[in-house]
Amino acid sequence: MPKRGYHHGNLKQALVDATLKLVEEKGPHGFTVAEAAKQAGVTPAAVYRHFDGREALIAECALQGHRIFGDLMEHAYADGHPSALAAFEATGRAYLAFARKFPGHYVAMFESGVSLQANADLARASERSRGVLERAAAALSEHIPEDKRPPASMFSAHIWAMSHGVVELFARGTPGSKAPFPPEDLLETGIGIYLRGLGLIRPDD
Repeated sequence: MPKRGYHHGNLKQALVDATLKLVEEKGPHGFTVAEAAKQAGVTPAAVYRHFDGREALIAECALQGHRIFGDLMEHAYADGHPSALAAFEATGRAYLAFARKFPGHYVAMFESGVSLQANADLARASERSRGVLERAAAALSEHIPEDKRPPASMFSAHIWAMSHGVVELFARGTPGSKAPFPPEDLLETGIGIYLRGLGLIRPDD
């Protein structure tokens, strides 16, 4: 019987899929190249036809994750929202949705320690998703005079950090099991409090 990785004709993706499963189950540093090869149904030597080692495997998982994440963020931001605030909040919810649906990618992207400069494709993919949030932030602050307007990159980074915190504390494993409120509600109210404190949204928005 042919090896599973060769049988379906895409050894590289078979190795990535195997790595994603291992990352989800054991963490980004809890498995070996040999385990990834076994999971994909090939010999360890076959891994090196496409990857230099485990770090390269994880970097590819992170790259694919950032591309998926960027697509979700773009869709969330562009999906016909009634206000700049609604569009901004939608990007936060997209973060939670991504972490739940693609846990292996999420860990490879944000918890593996992989450098975003590991390769040019990864750098571009990570900048794309961050850029969506910055555009949403810029649109949200357009009503503030430019000389009093906080940098969009600054407060979008704060919201990114808040989203990440909600995911880590309340949306991993069994969502909502560690808090009396759904993660989406925690994030939405947190965003509202933060933005009002900066004067980025009016009290009645």
